[in-house]
Amino acid sequence: MAKGNGIDGLVGFIRRDDVWHQRMFEVLAEHIGPALDEFDLEFGDLSELLGETWPMTLWGCAFEDLLARSFDPGETNVVEQYLKQRGWTESAADREYLTGLRSAAPSLFEVSQIVPGKSMVVRDLLNASEPVTVREKSATRSLKPWDRIAVRVVKQGDDYVISGALLQFSSEAAELLLDGLRHTLELGPRQTLTLTKDQKRGCAPLFANAWLFAELPKVLAHELPTLTNSNGDPLEFHDLRFPFAAGVLQKDVISRLARHPELLSYGQKAWSWVTTEPATYGGAKGALAMHTSKAGQTVLGYLELMGKALILSVNSAERAEAGRVMLMSALDGLVKAPLTSITTAEQAMAEQRDAPSDEVPPDVARQIIHENLDRHYRETLDKPVPALAEKTPRQAARSTAGRKKVIAWLKHIENASAREPGSPMAEYDFRWMWEELGLLDERV
Repeated sequence: MAKGNGIDGLVGFIRRDDVWHQRMFEVLAEHIGPALDEFDLEFGDLSELLGETWPMTLWGCAFEDLLARSFDPGETNVVEQYLKQRGWTESAADREYLTGLRSAAPSLFEVSQIVPGKSMVVRDLLNASEPVTVREKSATRSLKPWDRIAVRVVKQGDDYVISGALLQFSSEAAELLLDGLRHTLELGPRQTLTLTKDQKRGCAPLFANAWLFAELPKVLAHELPTLTNSNGDPLEFHDLRFPFAAGVLQKDVISRLARHPELLSYGQKAWSWVTTEPATYGGAKGALAMHTSKAGQTVLGYLELMGKALILSVNSAERAEAGRVMLMSALDGLVKAPLTSITTAEQAMAEQRDAPSDEVPPDVARQIIHENLDRHYRETLDKPVPALAEKTPRQAARSTAGRKKVIAWLKHIENASAREPGSPMAEYDFRWMWEELGLLDERV
């Protein structure tokens, strides 16, 4: 948590006062206790799991919550008590900041119009207030357009600033927070989620709790998820090499393969092995299924003629055996029993990491990727999108309800692209899509 603005003196005041020190621990327990209990962790474990800065940031969230609370008897507030006893040691600007922080409430904000090292515009997602420009140096160097952050906005003179405790929310964390707020405020799914400042203060611990419940499972899942194909078979790459029998020519094999109903030619000497049966996932819970389709059919493997052999490539032992039986029957007398090489998913990923990259000039790579993105997104504007209830972006943008969904969809893809540091994707300009859909005025 950032120091300065009178915070140092106030922290020291709390530490020296047994009552306020105890209250600080009690508020901190509200912010992080449920997650620590759920995942059987201690506070000291957080730095190892999340990184050294996050425990202090979470402490800062609780600290700022304490500053906004009043306690009996006499509705005592620590900021008021500190300024009454020690306010003479602080500058007028610092006293103003502490007073503003005391009255501020946490909220979930959407970030836009970032000027690195200077400022950004934040829009409160929990009420209908107008977006404000805040002065900020460090956070603006890492945040991207349409990021969501939980923080307090404080009026300071003629400007707005943000408090020191800032949590960046993933989409999962944001959904957990919004669900938690609806549950706490007993709102139905169709009721507008609009909170008053007092309601936000009362729900302050939910922000840290939602963030922790979204982030901790990611770092606690040390093992890679099980990888399967669309049939639920463990992912394992098999290459089967069928040598030609004596005297057999490539044209003989091509003629026989051309008559097989499950083989689609995509070149003079290459085929996709497909099935019209729908993909039926049957793997373990939590596994990731890898599925490839062509012309609406599930692709089971690929075949290619190479010299005096036919190569079949599949992604599981089960498909390797099925492919062996199919080809030995279809090519009876033309090929011999295959030789098989096997690569596990882990070996394939390791080879990919260790493989030397081709030296493509950055400007050339950027141009190629941007041209491909232009083509992809121009096609996407006229294709059904699941997030838009299977409407095309152009169709959805014609209604009021649809426009809201399109705006959220545009923000999602733009933010995901911006979060690819060092990649040409991060530099891609989505402005033309907003303009094309008549939504440029909403890009704020």
